[in-house]
Amino acid sequence: MKRGRYYEKLNAGRVKCTLCPHQCPMALGKTGKCGVRKNEKGELISLNYGEISGLHMDPIEKKPIHFYLQGTQTLSVGSFGCNFSCPFCQNHLIAKSIPPTTRMRPEEIVEEALRRGAPSISYTYNEPTVFYEMVLETAILAKKKGLKNILVTNGYIENEPIKELISYIDGANIDLKGFNAQVYREVFGGDLEIVKENIKYFHQNLHLEVTTLVVTGINDQKEELISLFQWLASISPDIPLHLNRYYPSYQYHEAPTDIEFLLEMKEEAKKVLNSVRCGNF
Repeated sequence: MKRGRYYEKLNAGRVKCTLCPHQCPMALGKTGKCGVRKNEKGELISLNYGEISGLHMDPIEKKPIHFYLQGTQTLSVGSFGCNFSCPFCQNHLIAKSIPPTTRMRPEEIVEEALRRGAPSISYTYNEPTVFYEMVLETAILAKKKGLKNILVTNGYIENEPIKELISYIDGANIDLKGFNAQVYREVFGGDLEIVKENIKYFHQNLHLEVTTLVVTGINDQKEELISLFQWLASISPDIPLHLNRYYPSYQYHEAPTDIEFLLEMKEEAKKVLNSVRCGNF
């Protein structure tokens, strides 16, 4: 555990987390929506600091990052917790519960990347922004050692913390979960406009790729997806887009994404974007 960087003290021992746009107020002993930031005796504590649920060498293309450090391996590291509430979560065992973990310090993660010859560290598996303090400290040390830092995120974070972190991040993949504001709010538990603004900001400051998991019955409307493609192209037609196939998971059990539909959407996206890939088949 470690004291959080972004929060405000309220009355009666309460605190308000200011890391992400949920701005969760917490009474004593309570946690926020992410489940990993807690009010302990009037201070906000990160419960997942140093708690590593996964540490693996992966092809960087698996993140997916296809146009940065191509052909290299990256040391992937993750913890647990997430600030979204997707019913189809493909990583719910670490996003929505507390898995077995190994205690590691930022220095140990950087040393492991160097020992394995990885040119980069990827913060992934669960939502890395709710693992903020650990990600920031590790990324700072990694940068000093000549390593690159990759963030795989839902893009749901406030301006001040992302501006602090982005100085140390070299590449990112943001999961744009759809293009319907009501669905974003009611199903995913976030604000589409904030994610869109962060996509713009990331694109201005580092190498960015975008992923959309096309989920049966939730975001698989052709018109909505075409609007998403056109909006992304309005920022830059050179932003790579990954359209991934969904499989039943967690609390959602509709059929997997129709492959023919996914391939059709790939062709639609290619009308306005220069690099479109389908994955997770």
